[in-house]
Amino acid sequence: MIRPARPEDLPVIEEIVAAAYQPWAELIGVRPMPMDADYAAHLAAGHIFVLDDLRGLIVLVPEEGVLYVDNVAVRPDQHGQGLGRRLLAFAEERAAALGLPALRLITNAMMKVNIALYERLGYTITSREPIGERDVVFMRKDL
Repeated sequence: MIRPARPEDLPVIEEIVAAAYQPWAELIGVRPMPMDADYAAHLAAGHIFVLDDLRGLIVLVPEEGVLYVDNVAVRPDQHGQGLGRRLLAFAEERAAALGLPALRLITNAMMKVNIALYERLGYTITSREPIGERDVVFMRKDL
């Protein structure tokens, strides 16, 4: 089950994000943007949804005509169980419920495994550009 995050979930949310992105920080040489996000603000805005057992989370931000997938993070010891895909399927359901016809996301260009997963799930690359020290890929999925 996926539910809106509650205030008492915040420490676990921050722990999951740190654990999920630390290996990427080492690979790309800079902290991935989700590691520096303000999860308290996202929580207050109602943007964070968690697996009920707190093994993973997704941050969804409604924008004009699209639902922005700001972050998908799963505990590293839970990888390979389809939890990320489940969270992304939830994002599609949420977009439909909000009347938004598409999803968009940003990922680091060096996260090739993630890019390949997103492409298998129907996302397409719309552009690439630098953001600060990062080379990022913008992706979109029309529903």
